[in-house]
Amino acid sequence: MNTILLNYLLSNFLKKIFTVILIFYSFGIILNLFEEIEFFKNLDVSILTPITLTALYIPNFLIKLLPFIIFISSMWFLWRLRDSKDLLTLKVYGYSNFKIFFILAFTSFIFGWIVLLAINPITSSMVKYYEQTKSKYSRDVDHLIVVNKNGLWIKENVDKINRIISADETRSNILKNVSIFNLDKNYDLLQKIHASTADISKNEWILNNVTINSFNEGITEKIFKDTLKIQSNYDYVKITSLYRNFDAMSFLDLLLNYKDLQMKGYNKSYLDQNLNSLLSLPFFLFLMTGLASILTMNTLKRSNNLTFIVVGLITCVTVYYFKDLSLALGLANRISLSLAAWVPVVAIGLFTSIGVLQINEK
Repeated sequence: MNTILLNYLLSNFLKKIFTVILIFYSFGIILNLFEEIEFFKNLDVSILTPITLTALYIPNFLIKLLPFIIFISSMWFLWRLRDSKDLLTLKVYGYSNFKIFFILAFTSFIFGWIVLLAINPITSSMVKYYEQTKSKYSRDVDHLIVVNKNGLWIKENVDKINRIISADETRSNILKNVSIFNLDKNYDLLQKIHASTADISKNEWILNNVTINSFNEGITEKIFKDTLKIQSNYDYVKITSLYRNFDAMSFLDLLLNYKDLQMKGYNKSYLDQNLNSLLSLPFFLFLMTGLASILTMNTLKRSNNLTFIVVGLITCVTVYYFKDLSLALGLANRISLSLAAWVPVVAIGLFTSIGVLQINEK
């Protein structure tokens, strides 16, 4: 009988999780699809292209929302369990509130590791394909900036000149081994500039050890300069913000390629923050299930459905902004970015530890 009851708990809880994921996925598809259609509206592509790209992008975004998905799923499952006779049956066979909480929380914990090690690599690859596909259509986009295994790539329009810039490495405010291609409106090559380094502290870049190849009606002119100043739409702040985007990198990518990513110019603090943020996910899911258990089995035991929903929404918003506050403190150097990923987990863990011990057994 205990095995049957355990299977009942696990199967119904997982059904709630996948149902909520499907609901969030559907909303994500609807909201993001309009943005993709706007991007492709002047391009010769079928409607399937923005639909496909949206479908590829949303799963990775859902991983970021997974703590809230688990919280909502847990509250929904426990709410239905509380209002049915099934809870009484479980208690007759020795399933206390605490035991039910632990089974659900441990399931969330294991689910978190499955997502981290098996699903996250897939969703990250989907995001990578999404970014590569959109890059193919960037000819009709004035400004684009990406980082890939070949380094930094920038596309911009300055004074009606289309410009493509590549750099092998980024070191603080210095780009290394820089190539700049100036193109006319028809994307014919006008000029190729190569520099050993470029100071990008401001929008006026300073290139060093410069070779300029100019092309005019089949004639090539080569000029060497010690320094050259050019205007750009991007400076150090804008470019380094790109190195904070880790959506196309899975937890395993970050873990196994940690040193290589630093060599390419990724900031160690941001690498640590993203790595720890992903590492904390299973623990976060465990605690969000605990938080749902406290609210459902104790605090809101006799509340009506409307109160139940309102408190659940307020809790989600509170946790979300607390996570944002922790990250803001990290970005402001009040705490380390690595610690910023764990502060919400520790805080919710302390609250949950106290609450779980007082779960109502009546």
